[in-house]
Amino acid sequence: MDGLSLTLIALGILALLVLFAGAKTVPQGHNFTVERFGKYTRTLRPGLNLIVPFIDAIGKRINVMEQVLDVPHQEVITRDNASITANGVTFYQILDAAAAAYEVSDLENAILNLTMTNIRTVMGSMDLDELLSNRDEINQRLLHVVDAAVSPWGVKITRIEIKDIDPPKDLVDSMGRQMKAEREKRAAILEAEGRRQSAILQAEGAKQAQVLEAEGRKEAAFRDAEARERSAEAEAKATKVVSEAIAAGSVQAINYFVANNYIKALESIAKSPNQKLLMLPIEAASVIGAIGGIAEIAKETFGGAAPTTPRSARPPSAGQS
Repeated sequence: MDGLSLTLIALGILALLVLFAGAKTVPQGHNFTVERFGKYTRTLRPGLNLIVPFIDAIGKRINVMEQVLDVPHQEVITRDNASITANGVTFYQILDAAAAAYEVSDLENAILNLTMTNIRTVMGSMDLDELLSNRDEINQRLLHVVDAAVSPWGVKITRIEIKDIDPPKDLVDSMGRQMKAEREKRAAILEAEGRRQSAILQAEGAKQAQVLEAEGRKEAAFRDAEARERSAEAEAKATKVVSEAIAAGSVQAINYFVANNYIKALESIAKSPNQKLLMLPIEAASVIGAIGGIAEIAKETFGGAAPTTPRSARPPSAGQS
């Protein structure tokens, strides 16, 4: 083998070495920066890439996948001077590999410290009760502030979550007593409201009963008045009939009218509570004669035979014995 062959072989080996030195494979989810004599020139994307051997070199290997950063526990003093302990977690993603590699030193430590500082700032501006009940608002405020701060580094903060908020034990006990008192207060209010509603319903029931009772009395009075009206009409008709009979010269009608009023007068005297013994000079024949007159009127009314000779009748005399 002559010198030319050896030279060609050496050149071939050198070409292979140069090719291997210039070919770079970037895995998925990563970006590599290229430096030429220490100066950044470009960024290699995932896949096969070629660089100038012995002139260009790989600078930083940047993970561009979303990453998680734990925020350790730290003490925070709230606006109402309550001391609590809080921790969290931060999700971030590198969008610009060159900025993340050359704009900041120790990117993770910078994001961590920035997050912890803003946690103290945001939580310190809120009261304890507001802090415990508005965790979503805290997360949103932290995300907005931290994302704006890391934007020049080519980093996107996708989420910040507060995991635990631990108040002191004595404060927890105080909150428990406060919650118990609040529940007792609610129970007392509900009980009072129930008694109030019961009293209202009872009053409404009594009112309705009184209304119905008044309606009943009104209806009964109306019925009584109507009955008295019908009785008065019947009495008026009877009086009219008797009057017409008297006008026609019927002695029986006169006897009936006088006897009826006479018997009513006796009934009233007998019912008087002041009378214990009643002695009246009454002529029995006159009363019997009046009753006979009533019988004759009844015969004439219901189609009986009329008497042939009307007999005279006189009203009973109270002076005879």
